[in-house]
Amino acid sequence: MSTRSSPYASGPPPRGDQAPEVRNPLIRTSDRVECWVRRALMVVLVVGLPLAGLLAGRAAQESSSHAARAQSAERQQVGARVLSVTGNPGQPAKERAQVRWTDSGGEVRTATALLSPGTAEGATVRVWVDRDGTVTRAPLTERQAVTNGWFVGSVTVIGGAAGVFMTRAGTRLVLDRRRYARWDAEWELVEPRWTGRFRR
Repeated sequence: MSTRSSPYASGPPPRGDQAPEVRNPLIRTSDRVECWVRRALMVVLVVGLPLAGLLAGRAAQESSSHAARAQSAERQQVGARVLSVTGNPGQPAKERAQVRWTDSGGEVRTATALLSPGTAEGATVRVWVDRDGTVTRAPLTERQAVTNGWFVGSVTVIGGAAGVFMTRAGTRLVLDRRRYARWDAEWELVEPRWTGRFRR
């Protein structure tokens, strides 16, 4: 049995001996481009989208919270007497009614408000009015601000994910068209020589 060491023996190569870099000749430039695009899109999908959703949701929540505080400072509830009730075809869940109340300055005001169905004439209801005495909606609540933040964040993530997949599909389509065009050009060169072998 020979004791000579085999050139394929395991162990690190000698110092200064660098193994040549082996590249697959079947991998095209378009394949490398597609691979890097997929990696970049994966980073965006895994890291970028959650971060973008978090930032967008937080910004929307802070904006809604600021609006809620401003509306709470500008609006107040007053007790108003229902003068007349009319139908409201556009909003079946609400009825349009004429209401009257006395503001903090002692002035009697009359306006139109949307009330719950079944409110009788002469009843006393609570309506929201602004500083000018105009009937308005209830101010935003903190819970609604949080809901707005979650909604905006979710829409941002979903829209971003859709953009990532559309970019992936578009990149694949463009690269495939270039591959097919290159294959056609190469086949025009190879086909005459290849089919000539079978001619007699």
